[in-house]
Amino acid sequence: MSKPALHTPAPDFTAPVVGGSYQSGDTVTLSQLRGRPVVLYFYPKDDTPGCTKQACGLRDGWSQISKKAQVFGVSIDSIKRHAKFIDKYTLPFPLIADEDQRIVEAYGVWVEKSMYGKTYMGTERSTFVIDADGKIAAILEKVKPDEHLDLVLAALK
Repeated sequence: MSKPALHTPAPDFTAPVVGGSYQSGDTVTLSQLRGRPVVLYFYPKDDTPGCTKQACGLRDGWSQISKKAQVFGVSIDSIKRHAKFIDKYTLPFPLIADEDQRIVEAYGVWVEKSMYGKTYMGTERSTFVIDADGKIAAILEKVKPDEHLDLVLAALK
């Protein structure tokens, strides 16, 4: 499936979430977050080097980014794994568990990848900035973990 286009409505979803102000067992619905920008950042896997660097970058820039938008990380990991990741690195933002891959597919980030000559399906590291009206305001594709925070802050200006 292809990525949603700029200035079109962001694909809505309801999914399990943990962290931030959410407890284990809670769900979040994107359309209910309208009124304030939302940053949805998709990443491959909890507690791997690149994903940890990306999450910790957002954590370290939290005082800047939290004033501008609500932030949610999205991966296909479980709520239990997300909770461990949040606790281990003191992440201040919630993580969405997309175990059935509906969200990564709706946003066009479930893609064929290749490593050591083997191909497999996985999540492309991409971020969608959604405006207060629920429309895609920016798409940051194949983001490098150490550049992520600066790119997101620039997209939120």
